[in-house]
Amino acid sequence: MVPREARIRPSHAAARGQQGRRPRRRGEVLEGEILQATLDELAEVGYARLTIEGVAARVRTGRTVLYRRWRGRAELVMAALRRHRPLLSREAPDTGSLREDVLALLRRYREGLDGIGRDTLYGLAAEYFLDDDAFPIFRRGVEAGREAMTAILWRASQRGEVEIARLTPMVVSLPVDLLRHELLFVAEGDVGEERLRQIVDDVFLPLVRA
Repeated sequence: MVPREARIRPSHAAARGQQGRRPRRRGEVLEGEILQATLDELAEVGYARLTIEGVAARVRTGRTVLYRRWRGRAELVMAALRRHRPLLSREAPDTGSLREDVLALLRRYREGLDGIGRDTLYGLAAEYFLDDDAFPIFRRGVEAGREAMTAILWRASQRGEVEIARLTPMVVSLPVDLLRHELLFVAEGDVGEERLRQIVDDVFLPLVRA
């Protein structure tokens, strides 16, 4: 007959299994782990080889958990970048000068985009054109740049530097759009200060002050 103590006491193996079992993660805790795992996976395998399945395996959860939050790879990567490297800030510099405000904004965007790597930039750009699910993510990035430039130009108009009413949305977002083009399609390395000054002094300022 089995002693009563043995019937109600868990075995040593079961006890070890319970102690080693990982507590169930939910909400912000799980999301934070997934986004960090995304960056870790991105650094290890690059954007081209990054998959939802790979991130799920790294964080030890099911891929359906990720798909409930993000529709695809591009959206997941952008969420991770926003969490750890805020790139799409709508905050506008306020130096008291239109020229210096635009240069400060371009420097901030350059540093943010440089920080994620050219491989990732190319991958995200490709999904922007090929993946309908990725489009809203990039549209928010374009809108963030346009909003920051609108705030800069509105303050400049209050100082009498420009007439903002006659500027089209294309002109407003031109400096940020040109910088994005340089980083993705032109520059072999970093976009230097001289190139930023050319964007502002040779293209943008003559256009808005004409």
